[in-house]
Amino acid sequence: MTTTQLTDWLLAPGLAPDPADSLAPLYTGAAADELHLPHCAACGLALELEQRVCDGCGGAEVIWRAVAPAGTVHSVTVVHRREPGLVLAEEPYPVADIELASGHRLVLAPVFPGTAPPAIGDPVAIGFRRLGEVAVPGFTTAPAAHDPYPEEAS
Repeated sequence: MTTTQLTDWLLAPGLAPDPADSLAPLYTGAAADELHLPHCAACGLALELEQRVCDGCGGAEVIWRAVAPAGTVHSVTVVHRREPGLVLAEEPYPVADIELASGHRLVLAPVFPGTAPPAIGDPVAIGFRRLGEVAVPGFTTAPAAHDPYPEEAS
C-alpha cells in the first residue's frame, strides 16, 4: 500500500503552503517521500517546526534531517467542518496528535479520505498528501513497510 495521496482530498489547492517559506526543508523532503524535521545543531534535540532556539542547550542553529516516518497516536479529534471552496471533505475526518520516535510531535490529518479515527496508542505511518503542487505530511493507519532509522526505535 502506498503512503502518498496524489491529489488532496481535504483542502482546496489554493490553500497549499509556500514551499519556499521557513518550512521549505519539510516540503523538499516530503516531495521525495521523506519526513525531514528540525533538530538542534548543537545537541541534536528534536525541535518544533518553527522553533529557533533549543530548549535543551540554548543553541540557535537548526538542522533538518530525515526521521523515521512512523509514530504513535497521542490524541485524536474528529473534525466536523464544512467550508465550501476551502474544505473539500464532506464527512467528518480525524486529526491525530502523533508522537514520533525522533522526539517530534505532529498534528496531522489522514493521507487518505475515509480513514477511521485511530485509537490512542495505535501505531501510524507518516505519508504525504499533494496539496496543490506541495507534498504535506499526513498519517496512515498502515504501519511503515520498513524502518531505515533503527537508532530512533523506542
